[in-house]
Amino acid sequence: MNMKTIRVEVLATVTAIAVVFLLSLSAQAQDASATYKAKCAACHGADGTGSAMGTKMGAHDFTTATVQGMSDAALTDTITNGKNKMPKYGTSLKPEEIKGLVAYIRTLKK
Repeated sequence: MNMKTIRVEVLATVTAIAVVFLLSLSAQAQDASATYKAKCAACHGADGTGSAMGTKMGAHDFTTATVQGMSDAALTDTITNGKNKMPKYGTSLKPEEIKGLVAYIRTLKK
């Protein structure tokens, strides 16, 4: 086997791995989006700024610097254990779903 053949095989393998990785990220993002719509949007709004009901209940606007400045651990804790009027989701969501929600919330910044 010559060096050119080896390079082509390595490039093909790396490309295949990259495609699988990107498809996996895309699927995770879609899952987080669906979870957000099902569990969060009613109060926090589809765009993260808060629904009419959520605003009345004191739901935080996810697009603000205050929320975006929170650590991933703090957001995870709030989603898992709830806070004030927000219910806890640690019993109904898997840890990877909560992690996905935290990542999704990061996409809502202004």
